Amino acid sequence: MIAYTYPLLNILWTLLMFAGIVIVIFLIIWALIDNFTRQDHSGWAKAGWCIVIVFLPFLGTLIYYITRTAEAA
Repeated sequence: MIAYTYPLLNILWTLLMFAGIVIVIFLIIWALIDNFTRQDHSGWAKAGWCIVIVFLPFLGTLIYYITRTAEAA
């Protein structure tokens, strides 16, 4: 009965939204891990980036990835 009332395109849309949410959560966690494992940041810089990433998850993570230096890789 559920398959009858839930069309195939809605299932596809739900799976795409779920995958997008999982990717965003993964990027946020990856940014936090990268922030705490870097050796070129001081303690205050790590705390500041952590606050930015936690309180502005999408925007903070995007800014972190754009502004990090090439030596970090």
